[in-house]
Amino acid sequence: MFRLHFVSLGLVAGALVATAGQAFAAEEGVSAEMFTTNNLWMMIAAAFVFIMHLGFATLESGLTRAKNTTNILFKNTFVVCAGILTYAFVGFNLMYPGDFNGIIGFAGFGTFPAEADITSAYNDGYTYWTDFLFQAMFAATAATIVSGAVAERIKLGSFMVFAAIFVALVYPVLGSWKWGGGWLDGLGFYDFAGSTLVHSVGGWGALAGALLLGPRLGKYTRDGRINAIPGSNMPMATIGVFLLWLGWFGFNGGSVLNADPAAVSLTLVTTCLAASAGALAAMFTSWGISKKPDLSMALNGVLAGLVGITAGADQMAMWSSVAIGAIAGVLVVYSVIFFDRVHIDDPVGAISVHLVCGIWGTLAVGLFGAKAGLTQLGYQATGVLAYGGATFISALAIFAVVRATMGLRVSPEEEMEGLDISEHGMPAYADFQTVSTLGGHALARVSESREPAGAYAAELHLKEAR
Repeated sequence: MFRLHFVSLGLVAGALVATAGQAFAAEEGVSAEMFTTNNLWMMIAAAFVFIMHLGFATLESGLTRAKNTTNILFKNTFVVCAGILTYAFVGFNLMYPGDFNGIIGFAGFGTFPAEADITSAYNDGYTYWTDFLFQAMFAATAATIVSGAVAERIKLGSFMVFAAIFVALVYPVLGSWKWGGGWLDGLGFYDFAGSTLVHSVGGWGALAGALLLGPRLGKYTRDGRINAIPGSNMPMATIGVFLLWLGWFGFNGGSVLNADPAAVSLTLVTTCLAASAGALAAMFTSWGISKKPDLSMALNGVLAGLVGITAGADQMAMWSSVAIGAIAGVLVVYSVIFFDRVHIDDPVGAISVHLVCGIWGTLAVGLFGAKAGLTQLGYQATGVLAYGGATFISALAIFAVVRATMGLRVSPEEEMEGLDISEHGMPAYADFQTVSTLGGHALARVSESREPAGAYAAELHLKEAR
């Protein structure tokens, strides 16, 4: 009996929704079925993009040391929550200020839609609320990219201040230049789902942070040697990459901005082909260099292909997407090696994946696909330079002010102990202890933490030298 009543209520609710949709359609001349389908797909896409934040959290915690896991997870939780709230308060209306073709515009604080904005009068594809939700899921991603590059040595409070400002102001203002109808959009610059607007913006911020922070203790020795510091949990890192790949179905597929079957399916196919090609290219490139198959490089190859295709996923033929992904996979390997050799420490390879491959994917729009040509390549290069200069300077300025006022880096003792204990007083793995202090001497518990003895020895040497 209860089930019958429940079904009856569901049918009544469905009928009311359908009636409302038909009323909207009659008012606006848009098919109620199509409007509902478009809106539903965009909400599903928003959910896919949201789950990417879990992917970033598990990937970053897997590729860093166990003693910093709680800190990584805390930062990722903060970023998505702060990103959604600041985007509602100021970011959405900075990024989409209305009639706009300039550099900075603002439609006011908060999201206050008129009644028409929940109908197809706002947009043929989806409601105002769905528009906000989908775009808000993107907003925090840029700061999450920065989180990985500055991991294991940045003060928690300092990162939180940087991330809040970066998400609230820098990302939406720069996003308005293209997606908000600003000057780059008028020029002809093209970025379908964010190889530059999301990934390179995050990558430039990551580069600024890594430069100001300096490398982790023990990463590079005084004579210039590089100490590998392996991640603590490769299964978690692998789960993270596959969650991110799943999320990209919404990231790119949702950027069609409607449920058009041909456009969405093409976009998802090009996205998956590029990811697969990127993974294989990175696998065999790193295998040839190191003579061993490197899982972390294969995982970053997947992400490299995904970032690379994002700018033009709707414009590419199948084999063009394979080429773009494969080149991104090769680039990410050599980029990781390059940044290590110039002693820019990036624990998760975020700069290589998001900045380098984001630049490549943006330029690829002028080399492959429906928009290929020298004129378009010029537009793409202009966008890369404009976003690079503006983002790097902005991020560097924010980090510099934070360093001057709050300090940016934890003490050597806190870094040695691990940020889980020094910042949170809460180890992620209570049954394991990575570093303990006895009689003033730091002792490495290599067998329990699975940390490299060479890196610990270098850390201890540097600590004693201080």
